[in-house]
Amino acid sequence: MPDESATPPTSEPRRRARPQWMLPLALGLVGALVGIVGYVWIADPNDSGEPAATTATSRPTATTRADAISVGVYQKIQPSLVFIETRTTGDDGALGSGVIVNEQGQILTALHVVRNATGIRVTFADGTQSPAEVVSADPDHDIAVLESETGPEIIVPAVLGGGVRVGDEAFPVGNPFGLVSSITAGVVSGLNRSLTRQDGSGELTGLIQFDAAVNPGSSGGPLLDRDGQVVGIVTALANPTDRNTFIGIGFAVPIATASGAAGGPER
Repeated sequence: MPDESATPPTSEPRRRARPQWMLPLALGLVGALVGIVGYVWIADPNDSGEPAATTATSRPTATTRADAISVGVYQKIQPSLVFIETRTTGDDGALGSGVIVNEQGQILTALHVVRNATGIRVTFADGTQSPAEVVSADPDHDIAVLESETGPEIIVPAVLGGGVRVGDEAFPVGNPFGLVSSITAGVVSGLNRSLTRQDGSGELTGLIQFDAAVNPGSSGGPLLDRDGQVVGIVTALANPTDRNTFIGIGFAVPIATASGAAGGPER
């Protein structure tokens, strides 16, 4: 054990020992000073003396890609949409939808919308109203073609599309419950489906199944793809209950089949 009374091996007189806590304290003060100077330089590099503004990195609210597609689809089809009202003997009639499909202003719709009607009135997107009549029909596929006495001021036929794949976007547009020109969005959830007719008179076959909402009044309206092209005509919804409301499954006649009733070649 060393002798505490021994003098250091130097010729200088012995100095008083410094407290052990002084060095950490001094280093801490120096570090704090450096931090303050660094903060001031970073926060105010121009040495303006003004406090630096706090910035946020959040992005501005913008239309999502899916929303933008829906908007574009609606804008393309809206001038071609038709609201259909019918009268039949013994009841208050029915509501349905249709779409202009050629330069002559002919309207493609579902046959069950106008079957047995004693009177048909159509309203075009520009507000023009006119009586109309069935000029051709395809009962096997629930498709009818209407001609109106008076057409809209400017006839804008919809663009007819091609086939669809399961998983493709699907946009039915129509007049559910009389809510004119309503659009919903979903996907094609099945192809080549069969469905028993509501009146029990057989089956509809080769249908497009989709999951976008449709309800009474939507029948006869166009089913559109992401480019705003008509890929089908809405014909039915599936509901295992007694209520005629949508629960997740709708059906459309492919436009390749439906366009034949309008005098056009099957696509």
